[in-house]
Amino acid sequence: MRKLDTIHVENFKSIRSQDIALNSLNVFIGANGAGKSNFIGLFKFLNKLVDKKLQVYTGESGGADSFLYFGRKNSDHLSIILSFDEEINGYDLKLVPSAEDRFIFAEESVWYHYKPLYASPYRKYLSSGHSESKLSEYSDNQSKNVAHHVIQDLKSWKLYHFHDTSESAKVKLTGDISENRMLNPDASNLAALLYSLQKTHPQHFNNIEDTVRLVAPFFHSFHLEPTQQNPQKIMLEWYDKGSDQSFNASALSDGTLRFMCLTTLLLQPKLPSIILLDEPELGLHPYAITMLAELLKSASKSVQVIIATQSVTLVNQFEPSQIFVVERKDNQSTFTHLQDANMEEWLDEFGVGDLWEKNIFGGRP
Repeated sequence: MRKLDTIHVENFKSIRSQDIALNSLNVFIGANGAGKSNFIGLFKFLNKLVDKKLQVYTGESGGADSFLYFGRKNSDHLSIILSFDEEINGYDLKLVPSAEDRFIFAEESVWYHYKPLYASPYRKYLSSGHSESKLSEYSDNQSKNVAHHVIQDLKSWKLYHFHDTSESAKVKLTGDISENRMLNPDASNLAALLYSLQKTHPQHFNNIEDTVRLVAPFFHSFHLEPTQQNPQKIMLEWYDKGSDQSFNASALSDGTLRFMCLTTLLLQPKLPSIILLDEPELGLHPYAITMLAELLKSASKSVQVIIATQSVTLVNQFEPSQIFVVERKDNQSTFTHLQDANMEEWLDEFGVGDLWEKNIFGGRP
């Protein structure tokens, strides 16, 4: 998949107007309420939009007014501009709220701009006045046109949340053994995916087990078999080094289970084009956090990674050029790329996370 180069956002939740140029690995830091999660949530919004679920998602989330910057009294539209592949292709949209508190497309377009040959981009206006995206209607699988590529890109972005480790969490329950193409956003198919990898990608599976052992030395191996009651179902089970008896996921600590999910996500053979994680460090031991950072760096060599974090330990593992500081200024979220800051002298003695904790470059309450 192609790299997402830049994103321009207007009037999305706490974001009034921002242009953000993305790297392969992007770490967003800031105080609670600064807008990190709103930026991450923008990608979920686009996922729903491209799947023609904009109206359902808008309604479930409280209506169009809940997405607009300080509501429709202050914002009469929501705009997003995406540019891909060294800004050769792009997708623009402008949404306006209706009287029924729904979103209507005021504009939707895709564009192509090969700068060595063309002074200005070729733009294809899809339509206006519609309630769901027209991208799929203009997509051509044969010619692989711009709309086709945009759909493929937006559909392949995945936002992952492994926060739920309660007894009713789907990762702890039985699931369909056939649901094994890629890890689900809530890891509900963790057992099915691992079962498949054990058979079809043994090297990836072994890497996952080896990595889990580094953080959980008591862990011996996964025990992955269809359930006796139904061979089409499977549940996550594992062996402790001190026992021949297998245990289910409920016997794992929250942090260990989350690390299993994160490790499988980042070491699976097929990755989303953009991996999004909101506070992936939740419940992890400091050593597990450093291991997580290495996994994120490795994954970012082949796909884009975007995370929001509150962890000083995690931030310490990255370079300033990979950090974005999110702050709330003048009642709006601002995004500052740390590569613009002169920090060389500080970094001789401190990590980036330490400097953040000392409030050297902001991002604190």
